[in-house]
Amino acid sequence: MSHSQNPQPYLTADGSSTLFSPRFDQHYHSVHGAIQESMHVFIKAGLEARDWQREEPMHIFEMGLGTGLNAWLTWISERGYPVHYTALEAYPLSRDQWSGLNFPQQLHAPDGQTRLNALHEADWNKSQLLGEGFALKKVQNRLEDFEPENKYDLVYWDAFAPGAQPELWTEEVFCRIFEWMNPAGIWVSYCAKGVVRRALQAAGFEVERIPGPPGKREMLRARKPE
Repeated sequence: MSHSQNPQPYLTADGSSTLFSPRFDQHYHSVHGAIQESMHVFIKAGLEARDWQREEPMHIFEMGLGTGLNAWLTWISERGYPVHYTALEAYPLSRDQWSGLNFPQQLHAPDGQTRLNALHEADWNKSQLLGEGFALKKVQNRLEDFEPENKYDLVYWDAFAPGAQPELWTEEVFCRIFEWMNPAGIWVSYCAKGVVRRALQAAGFEVERIPGPPGKREMLRARKPE
């Protein structure tokens, strides 16, 4: 990758850092607040969307590991059940790129920096128990070449926007995701475009528009019927 394609640091409105990707001409997170967006979209509207009463592990799939923020927030969240987290990323960040992210300093999370480091330093393409109740498998691959090892209860769809990665927001793609999910599984994304909503519905999901994070009026949440 040439230097011009390397993600560049950017400070968002809530004080948390993100990166700008010249490759996709997109920020990895909302410029209105990286942590605010991830907490609102993926944790509040996804992980905390309902009472996941369970003793067996919850299986989470993330499209686009990126900075690791969503995985990190999931790991440090208060849960009563273990999580097996699979994250797909075709363009992993280098140590120089992720080491400057200030998420732990912004949230003052216990062991926050240690956990963020462990997440990024974990081996690729291998499931690892990073801490009690949190197992991670980072997969360096494209979606079209990925096959899941299990069904997912929750999907974080954090690909770059449809204008930058249109191939990841199609009915065909969402049909695959639908098959990968358990009944009553939840899919969440910051995106609220009508074409995405219709593609999800065509794939079989029940879709709702809900209030978006700061800077966005709405976002989408979808559910696989039971």
